[in-house]
Amino acid sequence: MLNRTLIPEWKHEAESTRKILERVPFDKADWKPHEKSYTLARMAGHVAEIMQWTTATLTTDGLNFAKGEYKPFFPATKEELLERFEKHYQEALTQLEAASDETLTGSWTLQSGDHVIFTLPRIATLRSFVMNHLIHHRGQLSVYLRLLDVPVPGMYGPSADER
Repeated sequence: MLNRTLIPEWKHEAESTRKILERVPFDKADWKPHEKSYTLARMAGHVAEIMQWTTATLTTDGLNFAKGEYKPFFPATKEELLERFEKHYQEALTQLEAASDETLTGSWTLQSGDHVIFTLPRIATLRSFVMNHLIHHRGQLSVYLRLLDVPVPGMYGPSADER
Protein backbone atom coordinates (compact mmCIF):
# COMPACT_ATOMS: atom_id res chain seq x y z
CA MET A 1 0.00 0.00 0.00
CA LEU A 2 1.20 3.47 -0.87
CA ASN A 3 0.62 4.84 2.62
CA ARG A 4 3.35 2.55 3.98
CA THR A 5 5.91 4.44 1.89
CA LEU A 6 4.90 7.77 3.45
CA ILE A 7 4.49 6.86 7.12
CA PRO A 8 8.19 6.46 8.11
CA GLU A 9 9.13 9.73 6.42
CA TRP A 10 6.13 11.50 7.96
CA LYS A 11 7.09 10.28 11.45
CA HIS A 12 10.69 11.45 10.96
CA GLU A 13 9.60 14.91 9.79
CA ALA A 14 7.16 15.15 12.69
CA GLU A 15 9.94 14.38 15.19
CA SER A 16 12.17 17.07 13.65
CA THR A 17 9.27 19.50 13.74
CA ARG A 18 8.47 18.72 17.37
CA LYS A 19 12.11 19.37 18.37
CA ILE A 20 12.16 22.81 16.77
CA LEU A 21 8.73 23.82 18.13
CA GLU A 22 9.87 22.91 21.65
CA ARG A 23 12.56 25.59 21.41
CA VAL A 24 10.38 28.53 20.33
CA PRO A 25 10.85 31.31 22.92
CA PHE A 26 7.41 32.83 23.48
CA ASP A 27 8.91 35.77 25.37
CA LYS A 28 9.88 36.88 21.84
CA ALA A 29 6.57 35.92 20.19
CA ASP A 30 6.17 39.23 18.34
CA TRP A 31 9.72 39.28 16.96
CA LYS A 32 10.21 38.99 13.21
CA PRO A 33 13.38 39.14 11.10
CA HIS A 34 11.95 41.52 8.50
CA GLU A 35 8.97 43.80 8.07
CA LYS A 36 7.42 41.41 5.51
CA SER A 37 8.01 38.29 7.64
CA TYR A 38 5.67 36.47 9.99
CA THR A 39 6.17 37.01 13.70
CA LEU A 40 7.93 34.20 15.54
CA ALA A 41 4.65 33.00 17.07
CA ARG A 42 2.83 33.04 13.72
CA MET A 43 5.66 31.19 11.95
CA ALA A 44 5.69 28.56 14.70
CA GLY A 45 1.89 28.35 14.52
CA HIS A 46 2.06 27.88 10.76
CA VAL A 47 4.59 25.07 11.14
CA ALA A 48 2.36 23.40 13.74
CA GLU A 49 -0.86 23.79 11.76
CA ILE A 50 0.51 22.16 8.61
CA MET A 51 0.06 18.77 10.29
CA GLN A 52 -3.71 19.14 10.04
CA TRP A 53 -3.39 19.56 6.29
CA THR A 54 -2.68 15.84 6.05
CA THR A 55 -6.11 15.08 7.48
CA ALA A 56 -7.75 17.69 5.26
CA THR A 57 -6.02 16.25 2.18
CA LEU A 58 -7.16 12.72 2.99
CA THR A 59 -10.73 13.54 4.01
CA THR A 60 -11.79 16.28 1.56
CA ASP A 61 -11.66 16.90 -2.17
CA GLY A 62 -9.90 20.24 -1.78
CA LEU A 63 -9.65 23.66 -0.22
CA ASN A 64 -11.07 26.89 -1.56
CA PHE A 65 -9.49 29.92 0.11
CA ALA A 66 -12.37 32.12 -1.06
CA LYS A 67 -14.81 30.18 1.13
CA GLY A 68 -12.88 31.09 4.27
CA GLU A 69 -12.23 27.43 5.12
CA TYR A 70 -8.65 28.13 6.22
CA LYS A 71 -8.21 29.81 9.58
CA PRO A 72 -4.56 30.59 10.46
CA PHE A 73 -3.36 29.45 13.89
CA PHE A 74 -1.92 32.09 16.21
CA PRO A 75 -0.64 30.35 19.36
CA ALA A 76 -0.46 32.40 22.56
CA THR A 77 1.84 30.01 24.46
CA LYS A 78 4.32 27.24 23.81
CA GLU A 79 1.93 24.82 25.51
CA GLU A 80 -0.85 25.77 23.09
CA LEU A 81 1.57 25.43 20.16
CA LEU A 82 2.75 21.96 21.17
CA GLU A 83 -0.75 20.81 22.07
CA ARG A 84 -2.05 21.78 18.62
CA PHE A 85 0.89 20.14 16.89
CA GLU A 86 0.49 16.86 18.82
CA LYS A 87 -3.29 16.75 18.33
CA HIS A 88 -3.02 17.25 14.58
CA TYR A 89 -0.03 14.94 14.27
CA GLN A 90 -1.95 12.08 15.90
CA GLU A 91 -5.03 12.74 13.74
CA ALA A 92 -2.87 12.90 10.61
CA LEU A 93 -1.06 9.69 11.45
CA THR A 94 -4.35 7.88 12.06
CA GLN A 95 -5.72 9.10 8.72
CA LEU A 96 -2.52 8.24 6.88
CA GLU A 97 -2.38 4.73 8.36
CA ALA A 98 -5.96 4.12 7.21
CA ALA A 99 -5.58 5.66 3.73
CA SER A 100 -6.20 3.30 0.85
CA ASP A 101 -4.36 3.44 -2.45
CA GLU A 102 -7.63 4.58 -4.03
CA THR A 103 -7.81 7.54 -1.63
CA LEU A 104 -4.14 8.44 -2.14
CA THR A 105 -4.42 8.40 -5.92
CA GLY A 106 -7.67 10.39 -5.96
CA SER A 107 -7.59 14.07 -6.87
CA TRP A 108 -7.33 17.00 -4.46
CA THR A 109 -7.73 20.63 -5.56
CA LEU A 110 -6.47 23.91 -4.08
CA GLN A 111 -8.25 26.96 -5.36
CA SER A 112 -9.20 30.54 -4.63
CA GLY A 113 -12.68 31.21 -5.90
CA ASP A 114 -12.85 29.99 -9.49
CA HIS A 115 -9.06 30.11 -9.87
CA VAL A 116 -7.62 26.60 -9.56
CA ILE A 117 -4.11 26.75 -8.11
CA PHE A 118 -3.55 23.03 -8.58
CA THR A 119 -5.24 19.66 -8.83
CA LEU A 120 -3.00 16.73 -7.92
CA PRO A 121 -3.34 13.17 -6.71
CA ARG A 122 -3.59 13.23 -2.90
CA ILE A 123 -0.24 11.45 -2.56
CA ALA A 124 1.42 14.26 -4.55
CA THR A 125 -0.45 16.87 -2.49
CA LEU A 126 0.85 15.21 0.69
CA ARG A 127 4.42 15.33 -0.61
CA SER A 128 4.40 18.85 -2.05
CA PHE A 129 1.71 21.01 -0.46
CA VAL A 130 1.97 19.34 2.95
CA MET A 131 5.38 17.74 3.62
CA ASN A 132 7.60 19.98 1.48
CA HIS A 133 5.67 23.00 2.72
CA LEU A 134 6.27 21.88 6.32
CA ILE A 135 10.00 21.39 5.68
CA HIS A 136 10.26 24.80 4.01
CA HIS A 137 8.65 26.71 6.88
CA ARG A 138 10.45 24.64 9.51
CA GLY A 139 13.69 25.73 7.84
CA GLN A 140 12.57 29.34 8.07
CA LEU A 141 11.75 28.82 11.75
CA SER A 142 15.26 27.43 12.32
CA VAL A 143 16.67 30.70 10.94
CA TYR A 144 14.43 32.66 13.31
CA LEU A 145 15.87 30.64 16.20
CA ARG A 146 19.45 31.16 14.99
CA LEU A 147 18.92 34.93 14.73
CA LEU A 148 17.53 34.93 18.28
CA ASP A 149 20.55 32.92 19.50
CA VAL A 150 18.38 29.94 20.44
CA PRO A 151 20.18 26.59 19.93
CA VAL A 152 18.87 24.97 16.76
CA PRO A 153 18.15 21.23 16.98
CA GLY A 154 19.51 18.86 14.37
CA MET A 155 16.95 17.66 11.87
CA TYR A 156 18.99 15.46 9.53
CA GLY A 157 21.96 14.90 11.82
CA PRO A 158 23.53 17.17 14.42
CA SER A 159 23.31 20.94 14.11
CA ALA A 160 26.16 23.36 14.83
CA ASP A 161 24.68 23.65 18.33
CA GLU A 162 24.83 19.90 18.98
CA ARG A 163 28.44 19.15 18.10
